[in-house]
Amino acid sequence: MAKLLQEFQLFEYEIPSDPRWQNENGNKSFLSGTLQRANAENQNNRIYPRPILERETEKFQTLIGENRALGELDHPDNAVVNLANASHLIKELWWDGDDLKGVVEVLDTPAGSILKSLVESGVKLGISSRGLGSTQKNSNGKDIVQDDFQLVTFDFVSNPSTQNAFMMAEGKELDKETERAFRINHSLDTILKS
Repeated sequence: MAKLLQEFQLFEYEIPSDPRWQNENGNKSFLSGTLQRANAENQNNRIYPRPILERETEKFQTLIGENRALGELDHPDNAVVNLANASHLIKELWWDGDDLKGVVEVLDTPAGSILKSLVESGVKLGISSRGLGSTQKNSNGKDIVQDDFQLVTFDFVSNPSTQNAFMMAEGKELDKETERAFRINHSLDTILKS
């Protein structure tokens, strides 16, 4: 059964050095850092195989190209990006070994203003992928994310100072309507790949 999968990790960001992301006129803020890691156990005991993340990253590039790769401040409990809560726009993704890195633009929205204030105050932030999919335990008891995974976005989240001190569900069950839409979308993807 497909679940809403959310992954948390500390976002160790920097101001991108690429001139495309330099803040010439003072009204835009850009951050760069690692958004996700392939082939490594995360804090939820899940492992994302690199081929699955590569496929989803490639699909996500379409949203980036259309300037629609929005993320939220904090995770909602569903797979829909709520425009009223958008805080940032993912501008670029690339691989550095098994690390998926990216550049995000902090938006001039209410949630983006909060995000900008947190960054300027030196608050350590977490970054979290949000997606739909299922997992299967391997022989070591680790949950391996399966081929039906669909990346939704990357959200900024709070991150406790004590590593692994998170109180969260392993995965949230989807409502029937979202589950049906997920299955239809996955079936269409499978047909289009053949």
